This record gives sequence, structure tokens and C-alpha cells, in this order.
Amino acid sequence: MGEHFHVVVWIDHQLAKVISFNTDSADSSIVHSTHGKQHLHHKVNAGDSGHVAVDSGYLEHVALALKNAGAILITGPASAKKELMTHIERVHPEIAKRVSGVETVDHPTDGELVSMGRRFFRADDRMQAQRH
Repeated sequence: MGEHFHVVVWIDHQLAKVISFNTDSADSSIVHSTHGKQHLHHKVNAGDSGHVAVDSGYLEHVALALKNAGAILITGPASAKKELMTHIERVHPEIAKRVSGVETVDHPTDGELVSMGRRFFRADDRMQAQRH
């Protein structure tokens, strides 16, 4: 993966797309879950959430793919994005400091993710400059 400052991650329970980019180019990689596709049959009145938890090995592989990022946007359709953020905060606090946002998005194309990331960081970079 290239050495771009900004990174957008799209994650669900099966795979994560990690796209680093600048104004002119983008590089992407995919991290697959170490667990196969899982279906959880939720029972009425069960005390659980009805969702399969993301495995920690998968989250760690995604976190390691972010280690060289300068600014990170985490996206995804469901709970995996929050589980990734929790894992990063707990295990990699130095990476957590570089997470600029966590956003809910459905299933965008890679091009849509890059466009979204560029818009997000154009605004975020201006806000960061004002804070210093």
C-alpha cells in the first residue's frame, strides 16, 4: 500500500477495504476475516444482541494496516466499525489518536469511498488547522 497521509476504511464482519489516498491517487488493500461467513440465529428473549462479534485477529490485521496512516476515517454499514474503533483504542492508542471520524455508510464502491474520504478530510484538515 502506498504512503498517503489519509486513509478511509470500510469494514463489515467479512472484509475491510483500506484505501490510502491523496488528491491525485489512491491505493487499496483488502483484509478478510479469519472466520467464514457466519449466521446467528437469534432466539426470542435471548440476552444477546443477535449479532456475531468480529474476531480479534481480524480487527488486529485491520489495525496493523492503519499503522502508517496520518489521518483515518472508519466507515461501514453495521457494528464492525465501532468494534474496530474499540479494538484500536484498547490495543493501539497511538493509532486511535489519528482516527478523525467514524461514519455509517452502506456498500459504496471504492471510487465512492475515495470521494467521500477526500470530502471528509478537506473539511477535517481545515478544522485541525484552526485548532492549532
